[in-house]
Amino acid sequence: MSTDTDPGHGNSPAAWTAVVIMLVAFTIGTLAFWFNIAWLVFASAGLVVVGLIVGQVLKRLGYGVGGDKLTPKTHS
Repeated sequence: MSTDTDPGHGNSPAAWTAVVIMLVAFTIGTLAFWFNIAWLVFASAGLVVVGLIVGQVLKRLGYGVGGDKLTPKTHS
């Protein structure tokens, strides 16, 4: 199997940052829903959108898969 066509599966600082922001947002949103705090549920939904935007900005800055500022690690 050739690894030259491996897309990286999102293993980049941009992807990890976006996912962490969205996981925190979902956690906050779940707790807010559980405790019936409507404004915080909607605020956490907005934070999910912020996570998507941060991921795209970091990707365009070169921190995505194949980006010029990313130094991929070799698998041993």
